[in-house]
Amino acid sequence: MERRCIAMVVPMRHERKGGTGKAMLASALLLMMGAQEGMTAELKLWRFTDLPGWAQADHALALAAFRRSCQAMLKPDYYWRDARYGGTIRDWQAVCRAALKLPEKVSGKQARDFFEQHFHPVSTQMVRKPSGLFTGYYEPEVEGSLKRQGPYQVPLHGRPDDLVRLKPEDAKRLGVAYGRYVKGRARPYYTREQIERGALKGRGLEIVWLKDAVERFFMQIQGSGRVRLPDGRVLRLAFAGKTGHPFTGIGRLLIERGIIPREKLSMQSLKRWMRANPKQARKLMWENRSYVFFRIVDLPDARLGAYGAQGVQLTPLASLAVDYRYWPYGAPVWLETTAPRRGGGQGPFRRLMVAQDTGTAIRGKVRGDIFYGFGDAAGALAGRQKAPGFMAVLLPRPLAARLTGKMSGDQAGADTQKESPQARPRKRGNWNQGRMP
Repeated sequence: MERRCIAMVVPMRHERKGGTGKAMLASALLLMMGAQEGMTAELKLWRFTDLPGWAQADHALALAAFRRSCQAMLKPDYYWRDARYGGTIRDWQAVCRAALKLPEKVSGKQARDFFEQHFHPVSTQMVRKPSGLFTGYYEPEVEGSLKRQGPYQVPLHGRPDDLVRLKPEDAKRLGVAYGRYVKGRARPYYTREQIERGALKGRGLEIVWLKDAVERFFMQIQGSGRVRLPDGRVLRLAFAGKTGHPFTGIGRLLIERGIIPREKLSMQSLKRWMRANPKQARKLMWENRSYVFFRIVDLPDARLGAYGAQGVQLTPLASLAVDYRYWPYGAPVWLETTAPRRGGGQGPFRRLMVAQDTGTAIRGKVRGDIFYGFGDAAGALAGRQKAPGFMAVLLPRPLAARLTGKMSGDQAGADTQKESPQARPRKRGNWNQGRMP
């Protein structure tokens, strides 16, 4: 919506003639104000005191993750992806500079004070009632070999050079964004079945060989992984691209066919069924036509995960995958949901995270995917994570005020408690005097 405002204003600026300039400028301002009013109705401004558990939580890990996002966002060549409620990169630069001025190690209280001073929580959920969906993902660790030998017979592929983004007219005609050109004619890329039957054979794209086709399938779903080689070294793999075919969830297919009851479906139960029924599992995996390619990466911090969509390493239990159409990468997110416990059962999950990734299945304003870390223990938790929840996204104070139509967060919600003096926003001029996001 904000981009549409800019598109409406720019042509008017070029088309002014004679005495029509003032009238056209007034029309442009009316359009922007109308868009602002529409945005105001979509977002609710919350107080930190409205968020149960906020004051008790330790936000130091989230601040460290946010600082990594800021290091990326302050680079001159950073690619800012527009989001409906994200504003512009300029809205985030001041708060990022402030974050990077803090000591590398801070206490939980210092981290909380920083977020309260510079941000306001906003949400598309008008009441604190669980909705949407929050799932989990992780970075698998499997055994593999750089050479095809013995039990290592299942390849992971690097991205082929003929996999390209299609021209808009070709993408519209074929219904896929990526594909290949054969003698100048656009075609969909090979499907999972075609690749597993040898469509890429002989092109030298195999980067590592695994023991298990099921583990390959789940590593592709996660989008990254660790491969432990026979000599003890660990190979780190990151997402390099996908064929462009739509993703099909095979768990949903098994539920629809009455093979696994919905209430018993988890990553673990799905793997058990696939290994117990290898021939059926192979055909089932082929129904997901999408196929993911990888690249070997040398990560600077071994304690962190692979690079997420924002281009920063993911932090276990502090990185969140979101729908980038609505929320910007780098935004802190207060999440309240239910999560599995290591000893079994479920419990409350109240934690500040940072939007640093996305995924094909992550669609919606109230939708998130929690990064649990790497290895089997993280996988066991991620596979059981599936619950509704409440998410409040922390936006820089000026941006939150502009998008919610509130000049001061202290004016919102007279029935709530007052925030501390240090959390009061700075005075601002009229919102339409600045650049619209």
